[in-house]
Amino acid sequence: MANERLRAAIVDSGLTLDEVAERLGVAAKTVERWINDPNRKPYRRFQYATASLLRREVSYLWPDERTSADVTASSNAELVRLYPHRSVVPQTLWTDVYAKARRQFDVLVYSGFWLTEDATFHRIVKEKSADGVPIRFMLGEPTSPAVAVRGEDEGIGSAMAGKIRNALINYGPLFGLPGVEFRLHSTTLYNSIYRADDEMLANGHIYGVGAYMAPVLHLQRVPGGELFDTYAESIERVWETARPISSPADWEGAH
Repeated sequence: MANERLRAAIVDSGLTLDEVAERLGVAAKTVERWINDPNRKPYRRFQYATASLLRREVSYLWPDERTSADVTASSNAELVRLYPHRSVVPQTLWTDVYAKARRQFDVLVYSGFWLTEDATFHRIVKEKSADGVPIRFMLGEPTSPAVAVRGEDEGIGSAMAGKIRNALINYGPLFGLPGVEFRLHSTTLYNSIYRADDEMLANGHIYGVGAYMAPVLHLQRVPGGELFDTYAESIERVWETARPISSPADWEGAH
């Protein structure tokens, strides 16, 4: 059965299918399938974008979906604690979170240099590697425009690229460990994300402020919540586009 609510909402909006598709960043045929094929529903991010564009509740356009109030309540429960600055987060929290990892162990940063100097963190990486936990490090491509811009934003200029290179050197003993992978990314990074299974710390990036002075969200996945998954999906998108490296010197391959 076709989604007549979605079809009617598009008609009421005065937009054509092509215009809806263009604003959502998808193909017009994709929007047609959302209408005509009851088994084809958009990803949640597109559901929200569509609902916002058409000024309808997600649960109205797709009745089997929860209301925004339900989602908000669940997502609020995902926030364990908000820290106003990374500098006030207990140092042991980072290693405590990673020590729990059984399935996923991700570090998404530009440099995350402070963590590379933590001996306890290095020990945990080696232990998790030995236990068969997949470990993924994503650092910024030192020569990328995104890293240059972030350096200017923080007021440290080219020192940002130097911090990344030094971080890679500090991580040298971890290269080649079973299950440990390193990649360099060139994305505009809005948060540094530290994830272990269903728990994560998300350190925001704010213009003109070093990451150590920016807020940190301590999140834990809760059934029905979407805040954690929003950050987790970001990690996957960066990983897919990042460049694998096999040694600290491999950043030079970007020249």
